[in-house]
Parts: sequence; C-alpha cells; structure tokens
Amino acid sequence: MPDVLTLGKKILQRESRSILELAEQLDARFLQAVYRILHCAGSVVVCGIGKAGLVGQKVSATLSSTGSPSHFLHPAEALHGDLGKIKSDDVMLMFSQSGETEEVIRILPTLRSLRIAIIAITASDQSTLARNAEIILPLGRITEADVHGLAPSTSTAVMIALGDALALTVSERRGFQAEQFAKLHPGGSLGRKLSLVEEHMRTLERCRIAPDTETIREVFARHSVSGRRSGAILLTQQSGRLSGIFTDSDLARLFEQRHEHLLDTPIRCVMTLKPTSVRTGTRMMEAIAIMGERRISELPVTDNDGIPLGMIDITDVVAAFPECTEEEPISVPMLKVAA
Repeated sequence: MPDVLTLGKKILQRESRSILELAEQLDARFLQAVYRILHCAGSVVVCGIGKAGLVGQKVSATLSSTGSPSHFLHPAEALHGDLGKIKSDDVMLMFSQSGETEEVIRILPTLRSLRIAIIAITASDQSTLARNAEIILPLGRITEADVHGLAPSTSTAVMIALGDALALTVSERRGFQAEQFAKLHPGGSLGRKLSLVEEHMRTLERCRIAPDTETIREVFARHSVSGRRSGAILLTQQSGRLSGIFTDSDLARLFEQRHEHLLDTPIRCVMTLKPTSVRTGTRMMEAIAIMGERRISELPVTDNDGIPLGMIDITDVVAAFPECTEEEPISVPMLKVAA
C-alpha cells in the first residue's frame, strides 16, 4: 500500500495533468466566451449547485474583483423567485460536470425565453446544458483523483482553473490595472500593500522640517513637533525642494566621533545629500521594498517638483504592515560629511 506522501503526490499529479490537458484543448470557443463577457453590458451571473456551485461562487468573486461585475445565482433559489435577479443584458456562466443537473436544467426554459446568453462549462458538448448554451467550454473526459474515482476532485480543480483562465484573460484584455484592483481590495493585508504612501505618511505638521542653511544647533532648538516625533529632519533648499535629511542617529554619531564643533555649522554640510525619496502616488508595497533594500528607517514623500509633503517612518510601517517587516532591523545610513 503506498505511503501517505506518495498518495498525496499522485493526487496532485492527476489533477495537474488534467488541467494541462485542458489547456491544450482550448480552442476558438474560449475566445468567444472571453469576448462575450468582455462586451457584456450587464453582469456575469454564475450558476451551479453542489461542488460546482462552490466553484462558481469562487469564479464569480474572481470576476468581480478583476473588473467584471458578477454575482452568483443558486439554481434552487432561482426556481423560487431569484430568476428576477437576471437582466436581459446579463451573461450566464453555468457550471455542471454532467450537464444534466436537475436544478440547472429546470431554469433553462426561462433563460431561453429571456434570451439570456449562456456559457456552459461542462464535461460533454452533448449534454442538455450544452445543447441550450450559446458557447460551450467542454472539460472533456475526467477521472476523479480519489481511489474510487467518485469524489469531485479533478473535475472541480479543472473547473476552477478554467474559470480563472476565463476571468483573468478577460481582465487582461480589459486593461484592468493594479490601481483598480487596489480600490476593490481596501481591506486586509492586500489592501494595505496596494494603498498609496500618502495614506500612511506622516504629514508635514507631524514632521520636523527646516532650511538647510540653519546650523545643527538651530535646527534641533527651533524645530520640534508635538507627540511622538520621527527620528529624522527633512531639510529644504530656499526653493522649498527637499535637499537632504538628518537623523537623530547622525547627531549621536557626531558626538561619538567627537565632532561637537560641527554643531554650529550649517546642517547642509553634514546632512545626507539627495536622500532616497518617493513621489505621491507610489504604492506602499513599493515604498516598503525600497526601505528594505536601502536599509533606511525614514523615507521622505515629495510631490512631482520635489517639495516634501511628509515622511514614511519605519515604526509606522512595523505597526501597520507586520507581514512586510524583516527579521533584521532596518539600520540608518552612515553619516555623510559634505566636502
């Protein structure tokens, strides 16, 4: 008797082979289905029951989240009034392995009377569902992955893969962008990563900012903020553009290196020149990647003209994005003394 690990591998291999075989069989009917959904003026109404219904719910959610309005219709509920949810400009995407599922078959006459376009994902193009569909996407002959060949497994894996292929191909042809995806996923880890830096930065009233012509002593004496301060000071030219950054660690390093005499020199002589910064409109996932790659704790945010608008602080990142922080702490860059 095969061991557990071998059995698990065999099941995955059986399902993956069926998906690859289906990929090789895709033909012009897939293209027709893509364009039918792409040009749908209403919603893609997904329908199925049992395991096929669970697949349909997932595919409907994928369609909705990638730019194609969609909702799921349970065929049993449809027989008791929910057919009223269907509009004449909708497209039906129907899942049924056999193509003979009673609840699915019973709503077909109403769909025909409403002249609703049907895309059928089913095993055979000879089934009742297939004969009533405008477009058929046949799954082909499928053997379930369990030892008895009975439990829906390979069939559902193939259905969900084909549904994903359909939804994501439509999304790409639609030109669906990451910014649109972010708007539809504002919550959770994904929503946070796709959010923009201006949603998380410390605005200028919460940042220390000073002209780069002032001395180090003047900067620290004159420019303070209420509440928990960031560990860096934004420094600007006369034009208001960001010219440098100076951190509390840089100040500590001056004392460590016995450079106290520099406290009364212009801060631009010891600040980090042309610090790494990002523009507004940058996604947080990009900003976090930059901070990790450059090993920096503060990241200024500027407008398109280089005028500082705020700053991303590592302590805020750790609190809001725990899944993005690295095991090792992000260090501060070494002090750069201008010539």
